[in-house]
Amino acid sequence: MRGAITLRNVVIAVVVLALVLLPLYVVITDDRFMLTLVTRIVILAMAAVSLNFILGYGGMMSFGHAAYLGLGGYTVAILSFEGVQSGFVQWPAAVAVSALFALIVGALSLRTRGVYFIMITLAFAQMAYYLASGMARYGGDDGLSLEDRSTFAGLLNLSDKTTFYYVCLVLLFGSIFLIWRLTNSRFGMVLQGVRSNEARMLAIGFPTFRYKLTGFVIAGTMCGLAGALIANHTDFVSPSMMFWTRSGDLIVMVVLGGMGTLFGPVLGALALLFLEQFLPTMISTVVKPFNPAGAAKAGEYWQIVLGPLLLFVVLFARGGIDGILRSFSRRGPGTGESGRE
Repeated sequence: MRGAITLRNVVIAVVVLALVLLPLYVVITDDRFMLTLVTRIVILAMAAVSLNFILGYGGMMSFGHAAYLGLGGYTVAILSFEGVQSGFVQWPAAVAVSALFALIVGALSLRTRGVYFIMITLAFAQMAYYLASGMARYGGDDGLSLEDRSTFAGLLNLSDKTTFYYVCLVLLFGSIFLIWRLTNSRFGMVLQGVRSNEARMLAIGFPTFRYKLTGFVIAGTMCGLAGALIANHTDFVSPSMMFWTRSGDLIVMVVLGGMGTLFGPVLGALALLFLEQFLPTMISTVVKPFNPAGAAKAGEYWQIVLGPLLLFVVLFARGGIDGILRSFSRRGPGTGESGRE
């Protein structure tokens, strides 16, 4: 297969293998924190994959995607609070609530374009945020803790961190596979055609609104499932899950990794969350030889370094991390890489 072995494919294969073998590393090193961190990354990567479906492939810049993350999480937490612990009830309910909310938001927002679409999705997300903040019975601003994780009649023990990690990882890979199938289907081709030229797609007879709405609901549904996972991971939900800054984080993951690519959001989530976690320590280590007393304080200003890094990627690395890997693959001798998915 011409061009099959490229730097991009090797990096993706290494990332997938590392994710699969992570629990083995944890057993050897007893680094439980790494398992917790990567579980969170896997869940947020799944949310970013769902956003990439409408943003990267559909051209729909939703600035309220975190609302589905919060709705899925709150559905699980509220049912748990009311005594319903079964995951066979909690998770389908989380998916259904997120899908219904996405249907309502999409039916209204997709009739607009550009900044109006962005602002309407943001407005709905903020409505969900303030609704959660006002639910005094379920914690209000303080959030709501889960007494126990979802149960599956003894089939899965989500209290075991390794089992829960593999459940999240299987769902992430399943989401990527679903997006791959959708984007290469007639439905996905139409959706990408709408992104490129909606007027032309209308002219040749495709009901573009229906296609966009379906894609919007699929993305919201997937993100709602990620919300159910994050609630079980943290054993806690709060209105901050739906705040506009969380939607911004998901957009950064997609853009940083590469819009309109299958594994781009996963690479973006890994890069962003690892930087957020380890950049303060790296800065402190660099500053310490020059100013030992202020090294710890310098690490608190890690956003000053992260911001220009993200800006550099957006301005100079076309296609994000995935685009960088593609460019190296094209330059490689004899690869025959065309640069397309």
